[in-house]
Amino acid sequence: MAPQKNHYNASIYKEPGPKLSTETPFESMMERFRFAADVLELDEGMFQYLSSPVKQIIVSIPIIMDDGRIEVFEGYRVIHDNVLGPSKGGIRYAPDVNLDEVKALASWMTWKCAVVNVPFGGAKGGVRCDPNKLSKTELERITRRYTANMLDIFGPDKDIPAPDMNTNEQIMAWVMDTYSMNAQRTETAVVTGKPIILGGSQGRKEATGRGVVTVTLAGLNKLGMMPNNVTVAVQGFGNVGSVSANLMYEQGAKIIAISDVTGGYYNENGIDIPEAIRYSKENNNLLKDFPGAELISNNELLELECDVLIPAAKEDQINRSNAGNIQAKIISEGANGPVTANADAVLEEKGIMVIPDILANAGGVTVSYFEWVQDRQGYFWTEERVNRRLNRMMRNAFDNVYGVSEEFRITLRQAAYVYAIDKVATTLEMRGIYA
Repeated sequence: MAPQKNHYNASIYKEPGPKLSTETPFESMMERFRFAADVLELDEGMFQYLSSPVKQIIVSIPIIMDDGRIEVFEGYRVIHDNVLGPSKGGIRYAPDVNLDEVKALASWMTWKCAVVNVPFGGAKGGVRCDPNKLSKTELERITRRYTANMLDIFGPDKDIPAPDMNTNEQIMAWVMDTYSMNAQRTETAVVTGKPIILGGSQGRKEATGRGVVTVTLAGLNKLGMMPNNVTVAVQGFGNVGSVSANLMYEQGAKIIAISDVTGGYYNENGIDIPEAIRYSKENNNLLKDFPGAELISNNELLELECDVLIPAAKEDQINRSNAGNIQAKIISEGANGPVTANADAVLEEKGIMVIPDILANAGGVTVSYFEWVQDRQGYFWTEERVNRRLNRMMRNAFDNVYGVSEEFRITLRQAAYVYAIDKVATTLEMRGIYA
């Protein structure tokens, strides 16, 4: 369904203050936001409202390390928007986490939820730490203190965290328990991505990768291509990358390259993905020295001749310097922000269909929504039902975005932002601004 234009005064608007580098994640998001706002003819006031986070929280996290030292970490939570419902977004642990990155990711969550018609706003959180250098008990202390600092922010009807980079279901269990102990009741719906025994959902771990494949198959169908006759390269072999690769493999696609932090692995005759997954699990979740392919660099993987490229690693992997060398027919963004804004025009000129992150990797938040619903009603679904509903919602979202792209003759990325921003702006207009 195409968006309906909001009845605002069309104007030329500029964000106040100095223009940031278009290579930063936040500015890449803002470049796309500006385009969609122009298509929708948002006035400057609405533009400012939708581009400004509702809350930005920075907290100190002092903990006692295993050796008795006191160390202070820094934690973040950004709530970008809560117009459609309680805010939703992951928590990541990494040494390079910063407020700018968290702001961008929170914004993406707002549009991602709107694209798949999930009644959540967008949020994101993070703690600046290196989890590889921390013991399990130190991670637990950090998580519980971070959660305690966020007790006024988190809540099943306010802000619902989930796993992200370097966090997992155990960390979500600690978040849930800390919140529940302070609330003096067990509150499973305060967090998603939990262990199943604590109210987690079947199919949650595979949801993001499954969503990537659902929209990739939809894109192939639009191009008249059959999945059993295409070649695929997947950058990143974590949860999203490995699931995407395996599901495409099950569809009959030839997976010619995969990669992780140890490098890229290429085999023109196709890689046995179940074997690669087994090998990785037996080698500390690394593909190092994988015998089923030859070693190439991650950059070389991106530039391989293939039908489908799934970047499922980190942000800004395809940028102005290498966009002209991309040879795929479809890029399906498993990661958040793998393509910078200044690479979009190059890819468009090359005729590459880019299925954007706010659509392609929205399977995770969709099944997080399913988990929240199941927790609220105290009744849990089978994995088959979860997958069936996920596939339906992702396919409907693709069709909606594709319809907008055809109506306005714009790219899928532009159409996804137009669709999402129109939904949030229209909702805000109907609700009004409380004063």
